[in-house]
Amino acid sequence: MEKKEVAVLAIQIGSIVDDFNHNLIKAERLITYNLDKYKADILILPEVWTCGWECSVFKSNAESLDNSRAIKFLGNIAKKYCVNVIGGSVILDKGAGICVNASPVFSREGKLVAIYEKNHLFSYYGSDENKFITPGKNPVMVELDGVKIGLTICYDIRFPEIYRAYRMAGADIMVNMAAWGASKKIPWDVMTASRAVENQCYFVALTQSGNLKDGTQNLGHSMIIDYKGEILSEITSGDGGIFAVIKLDEMYEFREKCTILDDVKKNYEVILK
Repeated sequence: MEKKEVAVLAIQIGSIVDDFNHNLIKAERLITYNLDKYKADILILPEVWTCGWECSVFKSNAESLDNSRAIKFLGNIAKKYCVNVIGGSVILDKGAGICVNASPVFSREGKLVAIYEKNHLFSYYGSDENKFITPGKNPVMVELDGVKIGLTICYDIRFPEIYRAYRMAGADIMVNMAAWGASKKIPWDVMTASRAVENQCYFVALTQSGNLKDGTQNLGHSMIIDYKGEILSEITSGDGGIFAVIKLDEMYEFREKCTILDDVKKNYEVILK
């Protein structure tokens, strides 16, 4: 089997709520430092890194695609460092009162090649994302350097159906870009590993760190997990980067030996007795 590897760098950031300029400067500093340190093929950022997790500021921080400072910044990073960029998520204004929590993806040439819009909106425990954001309609898988990557954002992690759909569509890597609360550490650790194991995929689980506006905190536990659930790289707090060389040929060999997806039934009709 042909050797196939891809180097992944994920940046954990503690963004300041409603301070776009500060967050952009901080992101550039962290990205520059880590790309100078690691030779990466794919760079990934967390959810709403431009404005922080505070739903009430989403619309005031929203930008149209054509005039977005965040989109321009990410495209320039991709081109400058010749690296594929999965840009976390930014709030995009689509007009007619519609804003989306969207993950833009850029090729090494700085070209915008895909946008994933968050399918599931977190609207519990005081959060009201659904009041400000319109949900996306479809999963989006992007192919970068011949590697197929399934994109998800934060609350999507609680819905295994979207990850199984990616796996059935041929995903090699799955990514979840989040701003995950510190009080929910066990669900984060369990669900990210589970999505990797149950789908035999590498999984990048990237969340923000730092304080939120109301005094609560983001978890700040970002990980790159292999197809068997082993953590290859992690950061448990603060700002920084996690890096791993993902060996896809080993994953393919494992899938050939352990063909669990062949045992998935087309229908799981429940019979009540």
